[in-house]
Amino acid sequence: MTTNQNATATAATSADAHVPAPVQRISLPEQAAEFYRAMIKLDRAAAQGVDPIVAELVKTRASQINGCAFCLDMHTTDARKIGEQEHRLYSLSAWREAPWFTARERAALALTEAVTLVTEGHVPDAVYDEAAKQFDQPELAQLIALIIAINSWNRIAIATRLSPAPRQA
Repeated sequence: MTTNQNATATAATSADAHVPAPVQRISLPEQAAEFYRAMIKLDRAAAQGVDPIVAELVKTRASQINGCAFCLDMHTTDARKIGEQEHRLYSLSAWREAPWFTARERAALALTEAVTLVTEGHVPDAVYDEAAKQFDQPELAQLIALIIAINSWNRIAIATRLSPAPRQA
């Protein structure tokens, strides 16, 4: 085998191999049980009254931005279970260019990005105002709570190196 063929074979083998899941650093359910139970209650309270599809789109988009593989796996799976379409999940990171998101979904996604990326300019008035046009005050409050909750979960999963279970191809 030539050097070039060997490099190609090695690259193909590497690409086909599963990357081992990172070792979880710490278990918050075990080591910070009261906090973890409170997070579960917070999550349930935050989801109250939010359309389930909007909720999963928001959770998935925040998880994309934060780079949380565990939450991405969970929320895309949950979205599919409630009927979300594959093409919408695939194009979620390009939602501004994709024609299949509703005005409400777009407002929720813009707000999600603004809150998630709060250090890049806070939440612009235009983004908040558009969300306020699409959602009444109780819905908007719940949407903000949901965005805060998923960002917290993302940080928990990333800090502790919680990773999704490997799947068969």
